[in-house]
Amino acid sequence: MKKNIDWENLGFGYIQTEKRYVSNFKDGAWDEGCITEDANIVMNECAGVLQYAQTIFEGMKAYTTEDGHIVVFRPDLNAQRMLDSAARLEMPQFPADRFVDAVEQVVKANEAYVPPYGSGATLYIRPYMFGINPVIGVKPADEYQFRIFTTPVGPYFKGGAKPLTICVSDFDRAAPHGTGHIKAGLNYAMSLHAIVTAHANGFDENMYLDSATRTKVEETGGANFLFVTKDNKIVTPKSHTILPSITRRSLMHVAEHYLGLEVEEREVFFDEVKDFAECGLCGTAAVISPVGKIVDHGKEICMPSGMEKMGPITQKLYDTLTGIQMGHLEAPEGWIHVIE
Repeated sequence: MKKNIDWENLGFGYIQTEKRYVSNFKDGAWDEGCITEDANIVMNECAGVLQYAQTIFEGMKAYTTEDGHIVVFRPDLNAQRMLDSAARLEMPQFPADRFVDAVEQVVKANEAYVPPYGSGATLYIRPYMFGINPVIGVKPADEYQFRIFTTPVGPYFKGGAKPLTICVSDFDRAAPHGTGHIKAGLNYAMSLHAIVTAHANGFDENMYLDSATRTKVEETGGANFLFVTKDNKIVTPKSHTILPSITRRSLMHVAEHYLGLEVEEREVFFDEVKDFAECGLCGTAAVISPVGKIVDHGKEICMPSGMEKMGPITQKLYDTLTGIQMGHLEAPEGWIHVIE
């Protein structure tokens, strides 16, 4: 039985569900893990995560397809990205097969919270890992906890995606040899002041430039950029300091293999941005958010696609990828993970 939730009017916020997954790493090994009903975490005041921010996470969704199956989109890529994040922060790696199995367990356990097909809502899945034993000298923790919770969320944009106005940020998101390419909590902590500042100045999001030269487009605080040229080529920034978005990689595949468009991942210089026809931000939460205007210290760059709706190519990309996710279009092998 589905929960009695007003699925159509869900926001993007936390609603506690009944079950979550937890596994502990101690004495050099992960325990077998289990589903628990306790949403609270008890830890020492000196826990590594509290002192030195040793924490990583992932974000993904489960949803109901047209034929009634509950599915998750490309969880193997989230598992791999978490392995990479763990390695960079000197954390033990939670095996990829166990990660996917844990996702299955937690979605099954919260099946009543998976929104019905057509509601626009999804079950957001948040795997995360953190150092839990006391650490006072600056070093990696010895004990860790891996957890997954879920929460039903509404569409990221109510009433369709209106193009965003973004600003070129004065802040840096990531250093050239830093942690920009992994999903560490600390990356998001340092973006908070920048996004609050952007909002206070009337902008929806930040465009971060590379911190070394401040001439190249990197990403926003939580999404990768995707540009469309005037001759319909899809261009996305290439950089060692941006997070490899699973949505972006999927969209590039869709552009090339479903829509027959030319795609290119390369360095994108900020002074080229004015020449693009369309611009979008891609990530798990919204798939693609169209950008209508980019403001560089008072200088406005208005995208030809305008401020009313998504550009035509961005819309095609969005429709195709969501069509694959919802089961309307045939998916590439391994993309749709059915929860039996």
